[in-house]
Amino acid sequence: MKLTIVGCGDAFGSGGRANTCFWLETAKATLVVDFGASALPALKALKLDPNRIDAVVLSHLHGDHFGGLPFLLLDAQFLSRRDKPLLIAGPPGTRARLDALLEVFFPKSTGSKWKFAWSVAEITPGIPDEVLGHAIVTAEVVHQSGAPSTALRLSDGAKTFAYSGDTEWTEALLPIAKGADLFICECYAYEGTKISGHISWEILKGRLADLGAKRVMATHMNSTVLAKLDELRAAGALVAADGLVLDF
Repeated sequence: MKLTIVGCGDAFGSGGRANTCFWLETAKATLVVDFGASALPALKALKLDPNRIDAVVLSHLHGDHFGGLPFLLLDAQFLSRRDKPLLIAGPPGTRARLDALLEVFFPKSTGSKWKFAWSVAEITPGIPDEVLGHAIVTAEVVHQSGAPSTALRLSDGAKTFAYSGDTEWTEALLPIAKGADLFICECYAYEGTKISGHISWEILKGRLADLGAKRVMATHMNSTVLAKLDELRAAGALVAADGLVLDF
């Protein structure tokens, strides 16, 4: 697999980072994991063609993780002239929330006669599924988003990518991360043993070995963590950065 980090910021753009969007190239397809509100311009800044995306996989339904989808769909409709299908896979409730988002941003857009086929698949947490030939399993985590928020694990049969989504520390992360070639884990704040909906470095650093992943990368960091990145690296964690490319 080849990962390009399109965006790894928190909801508020700390450090000037774009909202979450991970571009994954495998032998089977090009997938993106999450598509936050700023993802489309971030893709174009990196000269990544959105028409190459075969599927978007969503961890949860907050704007900094799925809010860019209306722009992706309408760019495909009117500007980039997409002609191949697009799959959007996410937790239960994805279709209704996406339709609502389209109508808020672009009224009557849900009634468009689309020039390309797109569809939504809803993945039930805990039940193995597949996305364009990739095995996927999700686990519900601790993060209020109006629908199940999930961590996810994707495999092309050779390599495994895993991602925490947004969450407080939960033991549900352990089977998602175990043995993964890369586990990307949110690390919103530097310290705090109880932060609603998020993990701090104070918590994560003591659980790195428990995760059992071959490599762990911190993402979704606010300014308190961004000021301490040398400490994360010294502990053996990789640090996400917009534009970073990693083969694994």
